[in-house]
Amino acid sequence: MSVMKKVNIGIIGLGQIGNYLYNELSKKINDIELKTGKRIKIVAISAKNKNKIRKFKINKKIFYNNPLEIIKKKKIDILFEVIGKSDGISKKIVEKALKNKIHVITPNKALISKHGDYLSVLAEKYGVNLEFEASVAGGIPIIRTIKEGLATNKIFKIYGILNGTCNFILTSMEKDKLPFNSVLSNAQKLGYAEPGNPKLDLNGYDAFAKIRILSSLAFNNKISKEKCLMEGIENIELKDIEISNQLNLRIKLLGISEIRNGKLFERVHPCLVKKDSYIGNVDGVMNVVITEGSPVGESVLQGEGAGPGPTTSALMSDLLSILRGNIKYPFGIPSYKRKNIKSFNFNNYINSLYLRFEVKDRPGVLSQITNQLAKKNISVQRLIQIPNKNKTASIIIISHKTEEFSAQSCIQKLNKLKNILKTPTVIRLL
Repeated sequence: MSVMKKVNIGIIGLGQIGNYLYNELSKKINDIELKTGKRIKIVAISAKNKNKIRKFKINKKIFYNNPLEIIKKKKIDILFEVIGKSDGISKKIVEKALKNKIHVITPNKALISKHGDYLSVLAEKYGVNLEFEASVAGGIPIIRTIKEGLATNKIFKIYGILNGTCNFILTSMEKDKLPFNSVLSNAQKLGYAEPGNPKLDLNGYDAFAKIRILSSLAFNNKISKEKCLMEGIENIELKDIEISNQLNLRIKLLGISEIRNGKLFERVHPCLVKKDSYIGNVDGVMNVVITEGSPVGESVLQGEGAGPGPTTSALMSDLLSILRGNIKYPFGIPSYKRKNIKSFNFNNYINSLYLRFEVKDRPGVLSQITNQLAKKNISVQRLIQIPNKNKTASIIIISHKTEEFSAQSCIQKLNKLKNILKTPTVIRLL
């Protein structure tokens, strides 16, 4: 009978996710052994505050104030980095672990989207794994699906709802008929949005980091550093939700990546989608990722995209993969074979637009807007005019398909008109 191999685990970061992970690992030692033939042991942990009150108790005897000391003083086989920064100690500890032939597992999308190319080269050089399933879409196994389940497919497009905070806010605005700020406050109380500064969720950055990781996996390219179209939901008002509802549409913040004319087109922005579409019915904090490829066609994965439970599920999945001996390339293929794909110029993006203008309710204002649209060859498919209080009105225009550059230059000119009260709201149709 073979001797059971023992595997030493280190955890850096004991916030909400790190503490939950610590508890799950402690509880499931026997289950992990049953499924992998390996017995894990948590031998080192580190965080900012040793004495912080946490939901689950930690073993202070294995606590290190300086996480870099762990690699010097302990024999670590697998390290979990659960700090969440793109640079600083997050990058240092991962870099040092890989160079010391330690497998690394992280949910850190900011780190991977910024330094993933460099770190994957290190992992390959030293023959260890860099696993980041939990960095995108929480408990949805999208990364493993692309790397393994869809490995022989040619993927053309990947898109979806990648931020549960924004999806919760948009869903609540529609169902509860509450304004943006009220719903955001509720999301913060429920723990779906950061209590201090939820900006990175709301402005689209979080979803954009995730779509860049998915792009690199789906299209075998190095992570793009080009400036791309990124907009959040901060300017979406209850009025937009209600008008969309009348048009049998819903607003969703989508991350989208595709190969268009041989170039990489990545973007994050609010989209108007049909109410009866699959993606239009993914509500609350749920995420969904849709891939289009050959020969598989369309594949849909849906689940909870955030929170300690779904994130820990993905972290444990990565752990079991390593324990079973699956030593593989972080991005599915060798780093030297990953391409640099030129970016598609989003000024050439052609799409229908929802435009909402808040104006002074005066004769001739509508003609000012439509004349300017006509000068840019933007034709009107549908027009709605809603009188408001204080001699103001909302003018909503759904355009026929138009070029992004034309639309943006038109909006800049319209924004200078005295009768336009605020920057027009623009939402693209999917």
